[in-house]
Amino acid sequence: MDIINMHDAKTRLSQLVDKAAKGEPFIIARAGKPVARVSAIEAPEPATARRLGFLKGQIQVPDDFDRLDEDSIADMFEG
Repeated sequence: MDIINMHDAKTRLSQLVDKAAKGEPFIIARAGKPVARVSAIEAPEPATARRLGFLKGQIQVPDDFDRLDEDSIADMFEG
């Protein structure tokens, strides 16, 4: 595993991160003493995409859905 000085790591960060992402971890050192290990993250598989309309035909929404219980709701707000 490569040991990279802090100053060199700052200068070549993008290049070093690309190498780490490809499976080549490295250690960052300050004054010759290791302080951090950089390696790729084992990312989980992306979740399956949410499908719009997956319940189509399985539920019924009444035509007056936006007006359901409007009188009782008005009473709660207006007293």
